[in-house]
Amino acid sequence: MEPDKDLIIIGAGPGGLAAAQYGARANLKVLVIEEMAPGGQALVIDDLENYPGVSGPVSGIDFCQVMEKQAHDFGAEFITATARSIKKENNTFHIETSKGSFSSYAVILSTGSKNKLLGIPGEKEFTGRGVSYCATCDGPFFKNKKILVVGGGDAACDEASYLSNLSDKIIMIHRRDRFRAQKALADRVLHNDNIEVRFNHILKEIKGTMKVSTVLFENTETGETYEEEVDAVFIFIGTMPQTALVPDLPKDEAGYVITNQRMETETKGLYAVGDVRATPFRQVVVAAGEGAVATHCASQHIDDIKGMSYI
Repeated sequence: MEPDKDLIIIGAGPGGLAAAQYGARANLKVLVIEEMAPGGQALVIDDLENYPGVSGPVSGIDFCQVMEKQAHDFGAEFITATARSIKKENNTFHIETSKGSFSSYAVILSTGSKNKLLGIPGEKEFTGRGVSYCATCDGPFFKNKKILVVGGGDAACDEASYLSNLSDKIIMIHRRDRFRAQKALADRVLHNDNIEVRFNHILKEIKGTMKVSTVLFENTETGETYEEEVDAVFIFIGTMPQTALVPDLPKDEAGYVITNQRMETETKGLYAVGDVRATPFRQVVVAAGEGAVATHCASQHIDDIKGMSYI
């Protein structure tokens, strides 16, 4: 029996959306399964300014809506559902979801990643009450308030810059003596008068009653701990790949799925793209390129199965 679709894409971040567009444009029957809104982590980008060919900053939401529309216009189908398992029998993959079962010749995993937690006292208790992992989502609630940003990578610097437009009282701490973010993003923070940067600092505890009121810092150079009043804590310390669907696939030391240059995993016909994949550079443009490569290779794989390979 033939499967329902040629290609199923699980997750609709930039990698999944690019894959959907390329697959549908190649006349494949494409289904995208996304449990939330298409766009993934890119949805929280305030100003996307380094995507080739896009003139001027654009919000992550607007950018992803365009990508979704392109995929739709070429014929890709989308459903909102949670994928629960992937199984392969002969040349067919079977995907169990919260809205039924689907099958295909090839699958592209684009499940992305989720924010890491600090795991300190007060973090979980005050999430949604002053603790946040999305500046564009929650920053406007703290306009002109004292805001703490934790982290030192691209996301932390980008989000701190966004928050500095809402308040001139931004404190940013990083556990090391310099940022690990791209130089352009780091320089923007270091030269921003609204942001006070404190290197060699870690957050030990978040305190309050009904909402965040103070935090406990530790200076890792001196060992000194001290408490300070803040109104909000925004945490950007990295992400965890979402690999629960593929527990047996080879992964790197950080838990990201390993693929070859064709984006193919150890399982033939199963591909991984975007933030779930082991890669030296995590950017929207990288994920989109990986999606295009994965679909191109998946299309060849499907042609092989159908006996339609070009010789």
